[in-house]
Amino acid sequence: MTKIKENCVLITGGASGIGRIMGRMSLEKGARQLVIWDINEQNIASTVEEFSKLGNVKGYRVDVSNVEDVVSTYKQVCSECGAVDILINCAGIVTGNKTFEQQSISDIERTMNINAKAPMVVALQMLGDMLERNHGHICNIASAAGMISNPKMSVYAASKWAVIGWSDSLRIELHQRRSKVRVTTVAPYYINTGMFDGVKSSFFPILDAEKTSRKILRAIERNTDFRGLPWSYHFFRLCQGLLPVSWFDTIIGGWLGIYSALDNFKGRK
Repeated sequence: MTKIKENCVLITGGASGIGRIMGRMSLEKGARQLVIWDINEQNIASTVEEFSKLGNVKGYRVDVSNVEDVVSTYKQVCSECGAVDILINCAGIVTGNKTFEQQSISDIERTMNINAKAPMVVALQMLGDMLERNHGHICNIASAAGMISNPKMSVYAASKWAVIGWSDSLRIELHQRRSKVRVTTVAPYYINTGMFDGVKSSFFPILDAEKTSRKILRAIERNTDFRGLPWSYHFFRLCQGLLPVSWFDTIIGGWLGIYSALDNFKGRK
């Protein structure tokens, strides 16, 4: 079991969405220190002011797609807050519901840098310290889009497939060396945080942010290797293995509306 109580929790994207909610819940569970990394200074300030009533919290403006920014800020965190015990890689973006030929090179670079490269760079800074202490937990928030291909989100899906592949490979490496440092990979469906405003889901309901945050923290506490949300989403993975591609496209993509979910996507500005 991984205890949040008396541990230092660092959350990227921690000043909005489920990152913010998980930060609050971590303090309510008795975290020794909450460290928030985010790019929005206004959100950081308001979050720190509100959460300071619950415990020790410190916020840093960090562009996780900037390697130098990540490296220097982590050194600052170690100096001011001590060792990080639990890392939750939660920062992420989606650039819109454009088909691939409508994507710009900038869209591709930004999405891959924030969603795929940044979690690896951030984890790399902290993993060495965790291994030295033989103590720590890394939780990587991917997406159900990292398991099921979806039109109008090809670059986003690519970034999340990358996260799942890297995160689970890291888990296996740590298991093989019998390390007590654990990895949890989370693949949630659409969550009602504003990031996917306008998404229409006819088969699965949009996930509630509070309940989803609670389930993610529970997965960390239980050292769960992989957590798909909702659990029934694994039904799609079973169908992928059993059905011919054309059948899957027709039944899951067409009849159940998965492939048309982003038709009215607006997202967060």
